[in-house]
Amino acid sequence: MKRLLLVALLAGCTTLGPDYERPEMALPAAYPDAAPAQAEPLAPRWWQDFGDARLDELVAAARAANSDLRLAAARVQEAEGLAREAGAAYYPEVLAGASAVRNRVSRETEPPGGAPIERTQYQALASTNFEIDFWGRYARTAEAARANLLGARYAHAVVDLTLTGAVAQTYFALRALDAQLTVFDEALRLRADSLAIARARLDAGLAAELDVYQAQAALADAQVQRREAARSRALLERQLATLTGRLDLSLPAQVLGPDLFALPVPPAPPAGLPSALLERRPDIRAAEQQLVAANALIGAARAALFPSISLTGALGGQSAELSDLLSSGARIWSLGFGLTLPIFDAGRRSARVEQAEARREQALATYQRAVESGFREVADALVSLEQAAASEAELRTRRAAARGALELSTLRYESGYSPYLEVLDAQRTANDAELALVRNRLARLAFSVDLMKALGGGWREAN
Repeated sequence: MKRLLLVALLAGCTTLGPDYERPEMALPAAYPDAAPAQAEPLAPRWWQDFGDARLDELVAAARAANSDLRLAAARVQEAEGLAREAGAAYYPEVLAGASAVRNRVSRETEPPGGAPIERTQYQALASTNFEIDFWGRYARTAEAARANLLGARYAHAVVDLTLTGAVAQTYFALRALDAQLTVFDEALRLRADSLAIARARLDAGLAAELDVYQAQAALADAQVQRREAARSRALLERQLATLTGRLDLSLPAQVLGPDLFALPVPPAPPAGLPSALLERRPDIRAAEQQLVAANALIGAARAALFPSISLTGALGGQSAELSDLLSSGARIWSLGFGLTLPIFDAGRRSARVEQAEARREQALATYQRAVESGFREVADALVSLEQAAASEAELRTRRAAARGALELSTLRYESGYSPYLEVLDAQRTANDAELALVRNRLARLAFSVDLMKALGGGWREAN
C-alpha cells in the first residue's frame, strides 16, 4: 500500500516531450520607409476613428447578429469544454452503482438440505479506475487542449476583425457609389443640355446632324453607366444586409449622411511602427497556439511508449436482505494495482510519435508563413495608403483643370469656334476626373481599413 502511495506522489514528476519555445523570426525592427519611433496598439474599436455614426451602428449590428461570428463563438465554447475534459483526466473517476438480483438455480445441482434454489442479492458499490500520469501524457494533452482553447478564442477574434473590416469597406464602397451616382447625374444633365444645344444649332443651320447623333450617343452612354452604378449599389446594399444579419436593411443615399469627401480619413500611422505589433494579430496568435498544441502532443505520443500504471478500487456492501445492505458484515472492498507495458506493436506507437513531430513541423511552417504574410500585409497597406493620400491633391488639380476645359470647350462650340467632338472629349475627361477622385478617396479609406486589420486593430502613438 505504501508503495502505491509513493507511486501516486511521484505522478506528474516526469513530463515527456519538448517544452515550447517561441521560434525566432528574422524580422526588421520597424516597417520599411519609416524613421525609428515607438507606437502602441489602439483599443479594438478602431472603426470609430472614422467618426461616422452610421458605420458604428452597422458594425454593432453585425457583431450582434452575424452568423459567422456566432459560429466562431460556439467553437470557443466547444474548445472550453474540451479543455475542461482534458484537465479532468488528472483526477480519478468515481462511479456509484446499485443492483438487485433474484435468481433460481437448478434443483438437480443442489444437495439435499442446501440453500434455497431461489435467492435474492442486493449490492451497492462505489468504484474507481485511475491511471497515474507518471509520464505526463495527461499533462501534455491538457496543455494542448488549453492551447487549442486560446487558438479558438483568437480565431473568434479573427472572424470579428474580418467582419468589422468587411462591414467598413462595404459601407465605404456604398458611399463611394452614391458619390459616383451624383457624378453621373451631373454628367446626364450636362449631356442633355449639350443635346439640346446641338439640336438648336442644327435647326438654325449652324451645326451638322452629326453633332446631334454624337450628343445622343454620349447621353445614352452616361445613362448606361449610371444604371450599372445603381446595380452595383443594390448588390452592395444586399451584401451589407447579409453581413449585419438584417435582410430588410435599406440605406438610401440620403440616409447615409454627408458626401463621401466629408467623411474624415483616420490620421496617418506614426513613423516607425514596430514590427512587434504583429504579435497582437489574432491570426498570428492563433497560429502560434496551434504550434503550442502540436508541440505538446509530441510528449503525449512519447508517453504511450512507456508503461501505464493504474489503480483500481471498490467499496460497498452486499447482502441477501435490503435491510442488511449497510451493516458492517455486508461490507465489501477491493484494491488493485495494474501495470501495462507495450512489448510489441509493430511500430504503431513510434509511428504516432513521428506523426506528432511532423504535425509540429507543419504548425511551425504555418506560424512562420502567418508572420511573414502579416509583415507583408502591413508594409503593403502602408505604401498603398501613403500613395493614395499623395494622389488626392493631384486628382483635385486634374478635376479643376477638366472642369475648366469643359466650360471653355462648351463656350467655343456654342460660339462656333470648335467642333462638337471637342466638347465630347472634354465631357469624358471631366467625367473621368470626377470618378477618379471618388475612387481614390474610396481606395484611401479601404487602405486605412486594410492597415488597421493588418495591425490587428489600429494604433496609437506612445506617450
